[in-house]
Amino acid sequence: MAQELQLTYGMVGGGRGSMIGDPHRRAVMLDGQAKIVAGAFSNDGEKTADMADILGIDISRCYANYKYMAKAEAERPDGIDFVVVVTPNNTHYEICKTFLEAGINVVCDKPLALNYADCADLARIAKEKGLLFMVTYTYMGYGTAKYAREIIAKGEIGDVRMVMVEYPQGWLAFEGQTGGKQGAWRTNPEGSGGFNCLGDIGTHAANAVTTFTGLKIKRLLAKMEIKVPGRQLDDNDSVLMELENGASAMLWSSQIAVGYDNDLRIRVFGTKGTIEWFQREPEQIRVIDANSTVHEHHRGHPALAGDSARYNRLPAGHPEGWLAAMGNLYHSYCECVIAKKNGTFTEDMIDYPDVNKGAEGLAFVEACIKSNKAGNVWVDLDY
Repeated sequence: MAQELQLTYGMVGGGRGSMIGDPHRRAVMLDGQAKIVAGAFSNDGEKTADMADILGIDISRCYANYKYMAKAEAERPDGIDFVVVVTPNNTHYEICKTFLEAGINVVCDKPLALNYADCADLARIAKEKGLLFMVTYTYMGYGTAKYAREIIAKGEIGDVRMVMVEYPQGWLAFEGQTGGKQGAWRTNPEGSGGFNCLGDIGTHAANAVTTFTGLKIKRLLAKMEIKVPGRQLDDNDSVLMELENGASAMLWSSQIAVGYDNDLRIRVFGTKGTIEWFQREPEQIRVIDANSTVHEHHRGHPALAGDSARYNRLPAGHPEGWLAAMGNLYHSYCECVIAKKNGTFTEDMIDYPDVNKGAEGLAFVEACIKSNKAGNVWVDLDY
């Protein structure tokens, strides 16, 4: 999958001590399509200079803040092809908007913003300027997840009737447990908005539902709970959903599930069969047919064919993980950016979560908040 280096990129956030910045940089490096050449890694100039030394970046392209960076890079004849935004939730909208308005393609962690209106605004700007925008719902980068999506789209399990999805974690299970630097802003209303668990991992679960099935969420009923004393935002969420074809879905996201890590699991039940996929065992998917016969499809073997096969990086039996899944998203994104530069891009090339998927995530969150505040009632989603 490696090809000649054709792109350069910059990063906002992701300085020393960042949980997510380094994985993004490593994921981009997997296929050698782009090189990091610029950044505004911290509000602290000394820390930004430190990152310039670590990454081997020209200090003149390490900026005091993202506004200077967007302006300067847009004016350079060799300016960056895209920017990666890895900052707290409450900063995403303004940073992304600034780079889009400067004419620079964007990659951003989820949630894309703190409300749907801002997400829709980013989608509008990206469309008007013809820019590519990826939101890193990383789990959908696994080859097996892509293959499961293909099976469902082909109708091999029939019409979707029911979806069960869960994402339990235990990292904030106890009173006084803040999760360190990464948990501090997530559980603070000023840093993450009016939601915590739902925005952090619940959006991943909701995205899995819509990506696997190809169906949007029509309406939902949500219960957002605070289980740990002293916490201000939700740490345990349960959501009933109705999909646009009338299928039902149930979602549970939790940060108080002792003993669990990033255990995203989805089961899709159709009129002719069932598909099961588990993030912790991403080398395989289970397909159960109408006769209750269980078929295991393993990554790297001929049975896992179709478009998803092009994301195989290693031979069967050599497990590929989360970093490779993120790398798959970046591979598709960089291919599209290169095609844009070459004038060969078409919309059907997009095989990554785009800005519209990011907006759907906030429509989901806002509907859950509305349902919860109204006493756990059914609420229509406003896309």
